[in-house]
Amino acid sequence: MEALFNSIASDYQGSLSFYQPFPAAGNRRAYDNLDKQLKIEVIQTGETYLNYSYPSIYATDFMAFLRTGNRMDFEAVYFEKRHALNTLVMAECVEHKGRFMDQIINGIFSVCEESAWQLPSHNAYFRDSPQLPLPDVTRPVLDLFACETAELLTVICYLLTEELNAVSPLITKRILHELKTRILTPYLTEHFWWMGKENEPMCNWTIWCTQNILLTAFLLDWEADLKKEIFLKAALSCDYFLKDYGQDGCCDEGAQYYRHAGLCLFHALDIFNHITSHAFSSLYENNKIKNIAAYILNVHVNDKYYFNFADCSPVAGRCGVREFLFGKATGQPDLALFAAKDFQSDEDKLYLKDNTHINLYYQMITLFAYREIMQTDTSLPIYHKDIFYQSVGLFIARNPIFSLAVKAGDNDDSHNHNDTGSFTLYKNGQPMFVDIGVESYTKKTFSHQRYEIWTMQSGYHNLPVIEGLDQSPGESYRAEHVLVSQEPASPYISMNLEKAYPLSDKEIYYHRRVQFIKKESRIILTDETNAGDVILNFITCEKPVVENNLLSIGSLGQAIFKGAKLLTIEALPITDSRLQKAWDHELYRVRLKMTGSPFSLTIT
Repeated sequence: MEALFNSIASDYQGSLSFYQPFPAAGNRRAYDNLDKQLKIEVIQTGETYLNYSYPSIYATDFMAFLRTGNRMDFEAVYFEKRHALNTLVMAECVEHKGRFMDQIINGIFSVCEESAWQLPSHNAYFRDSPQLPLPDVTRPVLDLFACETAELLTVICYLLTEELNAVSPLITKRILHELKTRILTPYLTEHFWWMGKENEPMCNWTIWCTQNILLTAFLLDWEADLKKEIFLKAALSCDYFLKDYGQDGCCDEGAQYYRHAGLCLFHALDIFNHITSHAFSSLYENNKIKNIAAYILNVHVNDKYYFNFADCSPVAGRCGVREFLFGKATGQPDLALFAAKDFQSDEDKLYLKDNTHINLYYQMITLFAYREIMQTDTSLPIYHKDIFYQSVGLFIARNPIFSLAVKAGDNDDSHNHNDTGSFTLYKNGQPMFVDIGVESYTKKTFSHQRYEIWTMQSGYHNLPVIEGLDQSPGESYRAEHVLVSQEPASPYISMNLEKAYPLSDKEIYYHRRVQFIKKESRIILTDETNAGDVILNFITCEKPVVENNLLSIGSLGQAIFKGAKLLTIEALPITDSRLQKAWDHELYRVRLKMTGSPFSLTIT
C-alpha cells in the first residue's frame, strides 16, 4: 500500500488548525452577500418546517428490518427528520432573526435522544456479520449514517454556537457529549472494518466515514491530543481507501458512488490541507487522485445519463459544487466546466426538495460557492474522451451519434452485478441498449441471496446464457484474453467470457468482440463459440420489433443480426420506486436463440 496521506501526516510536526470552510451565522456580512433569490428560496423552504413534528423512532421500527427485510420505512423517517433540521438551520443562518431556533433545538434533541444513529441494516460490529435486532447504547456502531449524523450536529454547532448558547449552553453541551460518546471515543477505541486493515478490500464507506469523522474533529474545539490521534488514524484510512483504486482512477462502484467515494476523498484532502497550512497540497497533483476526480466526466453520456454498472443507476444525479471544486483543485478545467454546466441546469441546487439528503456540510459549501459556479461561463462544449479503464475493464468510445461502453473485468466489483462482457449503448444521447440498475435495497440485497434478485443476474444484462447457465459472482468469474484497440477511427474490445460462467467441466469457449466504426456510426458485436445452446439477451429502453433478422429499437435505430432467431420479447415492468427514478416506463428483454457461430449484431 502506497503511503500518500500517512507519510505526510506522520512527518507533520506543526499544530493542527480549525477547519473553517464557510462562515458561522454571526458573520452577517458574508450571509448578506449571498444571492438574494437563493436566500428567499432557503427561507421559504425553512418555513415549511416551522410546524414540523419530529417523529420518534421506536424499538419496533428498528427491529422491522430483521423481521421484514424492509429498509425503506425506517430510512424514510430517519432521513426526513435530519433533512428538516438541515433546512431549518440554513434558513436561520440566512435570515438570522431567531424565528427558526426553537424548531432547530427540537431537532437537535430529537436526534440526540435516538438510541442509535446507525441504520438497522448496518447494526453489526464485524464485516458481513448478522445484524443485531436492537442497538447497544453502551457500544455505538460507526456506520455511514452515524458518521453523517455526527457531521450534521457538528456543522450546526459550528454555525450556531453563539445563538444556541444564548438560549442555553446546555444545548451545545449536549451536542458535544453525544459526539464524544457516540463518535470520537469509539472511533479511537474500536476497529470498524471500513477503517482499513492489511489487504482487506475497502469501498466508499472508508472515505465517506473518514470525511465525516474529520469534520467532527476539526470544525469544533476538542483537545489537541485527541485531534492529533484522529488526524493520524484518518490519514491511514485514506491510504487504505486509495489502495483499492487503480492508477487510472476508475470507481468500480459506478458514477452514483463516486459522490460518496471520489468526492469524499476530495473533502478529506481539503480538510487535511487547511488544518496543516496546506502540507497536503502536493496530492492534488498526484495522477491517481487527478484520475479519480476526472472519472465522473469520463462516464457521463448526455444530460442526466451515465454509463452504469453494478448497483449504479443510469441516472446518477447531477454534478454540482463539489465536482466543480475538485476540478479546480486538481487543475482540470474540463471537469469544472462540466460540473458548472450540470449545476446550472439542476432544479434543486441545494437539495432542498430531496428528503433523503442529510449532509449539511455539502449544502453550506454549495450556498457559499453558488455565485461563483452560477457565473461560470458554460458556453464552451463539454468534451468526452474515449478511454479504457484497465483496472475495472471498462471500455468507452464515442462519436457524435453513439456512446458505447463495454465492461470486461470480473464479477467481484463492490456492489457487483454479474455483468462481465455486457455493453451499454446510447444513440443521440438517449438509452438504446441499457443496464437496468438496481431496485430499492432490502435485507436480501446484501445477503447470500443477493443473486436471486433479477437485476443482479447476467440474464438481465446484454449477455448470453450459455448451456442454460448464467454467470456466477466472484473474482474468479472473469473475462480473459482481453484485447483493446483505441485506434481513433475504429476502436474495439474483445474478450473470452467462458470463465465468467460455471462451465469448468465443459470444453467450451465464448469469445465476444465489440467494434465501433465511427465514420459510419456503426457498432458491430460478434460472438463466437462452440457451445451448442446459447440464448442471447438484449435489454432495450424503447419497444423492440423483430422482423426476420432486423431488430428495430423504437424510433432510435436498428440492428441486423445473423446467426440467431427470435425466441421471445419480454416486457420488464418497472414497479420499484428506485428503478422508477431512472425509467418512466417498462423496459424490454429481447431473447435470441443462436443458430450458428459466429453470431453478429450490427447496430446503426
